[in-house]
Amino acid sequence: MYTIIDIETTGGNPASEKITEIAVIVHDGQKIVKEFSTLINPEKKIPFHITNLTGITNEMVADAPKFYEVAREIVELTQDCTFVAHNVSFDYQFIKHEYKRLGYDFVRNKLCTVQLSRKLIPGHPSYSLGNICSKLNIEINDRHRAMGDAFATTRLFELLLQLDNQNNYINTSTSGYNKKDLHPALSPEIIDKLPEKTGVYYFYNDQHELIYIGKSRNIRTRIFMHLNNFSTKKAIEMRLNIADIGFEITGSELISLLKESDEIKQYKPLYNRAQRRSVSQFGLFYYNDQKGYIRFTITTTKEREDIPLMVFNSVKSARSYLHSLIDEYELCQKLCGLYPSIGACFHYEIAQCKGACIDKEPANEYNIRAMQVIDLHNYTHESFFILENGRIENELAVVLVRNKKYIGYGYLCGEYYKGDINNLTECLKPYIDNRDVQQIIKNYIRTHSNFQIVPMVN
Repeated sequence: MYTIIDIETTGGNPASEKITEIAVIVHDGQKIVKEFSTLINPEKKIPFHITNLTGITNEMVADAPKFYEVAREIVELTQDCTFVAHNVSFDYQFIKHEYKRLGYDFVRNKLCTVQLSRKLIPGHPSYSLGNICSKLNIEINDRHRAMGDAFATTRLFELLLQLDNQNNYINTSTSGYNKKDLHPALSPEIIDKLPEKTGVYYFYNDQHELIYIGKSRNIRTRIFMHLNNFSTKKAIEMRLNIADIGFEITGSELISLLKESDEIKQYKPLYNRAQRRSVSQFGLFYYNDQKGYIRFTITTTKEREDIPLMVFNSVKSARSYLHSLIDEYELCQKLCGLYPSIGACFHYEIAQCKGACIDKEPANEYNIRAMQVIDLHNYTHESFFILENGRIENELAVVLVRNKKYIGYGYLCGEYYKGDINNLTECLKPYIDNRDVQQIIKNYIRTHSNFQIVPMVN
């Protein structure tokens, strides 16, 4: 069964805009069996340019049902059906966000008639709904209205069904994978139930041995990438060995990163070879030379016991990053190990270095800027909690760093927290601190903003 869906919206961003109209056509692969359409009150003003495009005005939606009032009917119409749309990601993400606001996880198999058209009727300069329907003599009544576009998409879909005699493209597109390319023991029911949530996932072979651990902000999407990965011999080999899949929702992306790192070291899965050794092999370190200048150096993490400011997968990426710090903080190339010489560095010759390389700039002045680089990569507090959204509504994900060491993580009901950090400590499960998790936490703090830091008094 298929549901061909089209929506009209107040704009293009599903996170901030809302649906103004929806049409759902239920199709059994042979004929239309049910139709549903309604205007939706978006509970916000419709921009003038959107009204010009769709013809839907604020007055038209004023007395229309709000999305939550038709949410149950849409769920029932789409249950056990493939979600079909022209440029499916647009319609699907809008509907998914509407349900997310209601606390419901809307998950359906998807099929895009744009992608399917490119495969089955190649060679057209444009695959927009208006252009492709015009080329195929499919009439569109009420263009840019939900039911008019949904009917046109339905006629296009019926044509594509006829062209795909062996159902090779449609079966693969509908499920998101081709069962012929997978291990025969891998159940489609397991794949269909994969969540579009943040967490850690596990691949097992037919002996139920753990062969791979991964993490993702969208478990379902990431696993589908594995199931369709033909890029390398290793990827194909692993895909053919996946006989079962497990997952654990973490809610918090940081916890998924920490959990993945810990479990790869613990279980050493066959296809996590690189991560079994270490997250990265090269580090950015610093030290004070005999003249008191702070120097930076890039070396392998195996050569140093102290924790690096940053870690990298290659010398090239490390050097590139250090070059950017030199430019931003006016550091000396020579003192950063990137310009070995007896005399001045090249930047001094072109007046971009203040002469620390030849003792012209005093160490105490140069070190002010060098310390800014060090502070950039260090924790702001010695002991603190990191709080994020948990696995369910009103749950907190909690990570603790105490005396600059990773202690562990846990989950706590938001109502129980009530600003008392003692309650945060009670929910924690201890984990091992190491260089990799330190770098995970530091990088996460530097690159993310959807968390709260709560300082802890030692």
